Amino acid sequence: MSYRIRPSEHFTAEFKAVGTGQLTLAIAALTERPQGLADAIHDARKKFKRLRSLYRLAAADIPAFRRSENTRIRDMARTLSTSRDATALVEVSRYLLDHAENNEERAALKRIGKVLPARRDAQAAEENPLEDTVAAAIATCGRALEALSRITFQDGGKKGAKRIAKGWRKALEKAAAARKACADRTDAHLFHELRKRSQDYRFYLNMLQRLWPSAMHAKRAEVTRVVDLLGHHNDLALLASLVDEQPHLLGKSEDVAYLLSAVITRQKILREEALTVAASAFRDDPKAESRAIRLLWQDAV
Repeated sequence: MSYRIRPSEHFTAEFKAVGTGQLTLAIAALTERPQGLADAIHDARKKFKRLRSLYRLAAADIPAFRRSENTRIRDMARTLSTSRDATALVEVSRYLLDHAENNEERAALKRIGKVLPARRDAQAAEENPLEDTVAAAIATCGRALEALSRITFQDGGKKGAKRIAKGWRKALEKAAAARKACADRTDAHLFHELRKRSQDYRFYLNMLQRLWPSAMHAKRAEVTRVVDLLGHHNDLALLASLVDEQPHLLGKSEDVAYLLSAVITRQKILREEALTVAASAFRDDPKAESRAIRLLWQDAV
């Protein structure tokens, strides 16, 4: 299902189509589950992120709607996070193992790697509470669809161009602020914020790629790299938090020491690479780039 916004069409209809598409796909994922419940939840949460990005793009014209629906979608996604987090920890432990620096570290990570799947499976065994949470999320998607159906914008080429340019500029300014906050810092939440702003930008590049295909394709490749690198960084931070909260869960202290050393080393590498790629992905001035988007939009009407 496409999530493109076409300048030649009425903005209200295009906005609703994209939002409706994401919610419909989320409901289908949570209902059909072709690859299992864990993957379905992961897929649905990606749709929720895109939906929140969409609402941020037009926030200036729909402030009350954006606030209420952002809260609705955010809180719904959080209710599904526990299951996804357990799976993410398994995946990131395998990622660490692939980058083990010596045999001793590799052996320790292998032993820890056997604990985390068992923990995930034990959580998955509590099926009824999770099924209740999924059912509630599907119902919430229905209410979100109803709210979206009532939204309207002032349509027209110039109005649409101005709206898109303003949302685009604000997104880039937030990304710039997030990058600046990460300079010479190691706080996981700061890099998580940069990842979220990069996800917004990637979504916008996808939605409007037909305006400037070559440039947007190149930018999308770079910003996707930032998202992927900081996704690993965020999962490693989650793993470190688990060690802090349940230090005896992962076995003997020597294994945990190897784990924490591997986490620290890998996070440093990820931060440095992510900031380098982000500097290129967000190299253009927000005002200049948003002005170019406005002009491209007007030309495409």
